[in-house]
Amino acid sequence: MRFTKMHGTGNDFVMVDARSAAARDWPKLAEAMCDRHFGIGADGLILMLPSTQADLRMRMFNPDGSEAEMCGNGIRCFTKLALEEGMVAAAAEAFNAETGAGLLELRPVWQGARVEAVRVNMGVPIFEPERIPMAMANSALQPDAHGRAWVASAGIEVAGQSYRLACVSMGNPHAILFTDRDVALFPLEKLGPQFEHHPFFPRRVNFHVANVLDRSTIRMRTWERGAGITLACGTGACATAVAAYARGLTDPKMDIQVPGGRLTIEWPGAGDVFMTGPVQRVFAGDWPDGD
Repeated sequence: MRFTKMHGTGNDFVMVDARSAAARDWPKLAEAMCDRHFGIGADGLILMLPSTQADLRMRMFNPDGSEAEMCGNGIRCFTKLALEEGMVAAAAEAFNAETGAGLLELRPVWQGARVEAVRVNMGVPIFEPERIPMAMANSALQPDAHGRAWVASAGIEVAGQSYRLACVSMGNPHAILFTDRDVALFPLEKLGPQFEHHPFFPRRVNFHVANVLDRSTIRMRTWERGAGITLACGTGACATAVAAYARGLTDPKMDIQVPGGRLTIEWPGAGDVFMTGPVQRVFAGDWPDGD
């Protein structure tokens, strides 16, 4: 089975054109292919599939075999591969993809014959606790600094300490801890799993620690649901930007600095969130059939 290894700001994926592939145990295959010691190594397996609603359909499986609704960095890899491999006409200024989080509009940024970056309409953020989802106990909807949205806030206890989190869904659940300290000092490897699996979040959660550097810059680290620490999280960057702007901490357009690079997020306080970021191929190969 042919695959392409790609990454967006260090968030890496195994990409498979599965438009005509035979039925497989994709969760099991994701575990094997994403293993960094015995497989290819990746933060997820992404399938390119036909769609009756859009130009193409994306499915993404985490390294633990669980399926994610959406992946912001992964959808940029998806866009580049679809255009450069002719799955979608290269002349298209934009195309639509079906994901578990809904239909998304994808706009490539070309450099010659290569897609160097992608601008993605990530859709409208979700604030209602029951839709994120999160438990109603100890949660509250707070008016934002601009009077145009409501931000879900959660008070939970992890490792004997209380934390106040901003919670947003971008089609998948996110919890953000804003801190005045360097995010590199936060014990993410130790506490990340406890936030992810906290009973407050019935479908688990992607956890982020964020430090607002100025009104146009945030530094962020991520513990991803089903993947652990990653170098970037596109939907997480969007959720963090939304929560920061809603709290009056930033301007509508900001750069999110992640260990793997930088993402630019735009959200005017209502409507769709837009994410722009780089994307690269790493290598291609063949995975043995039957493995």
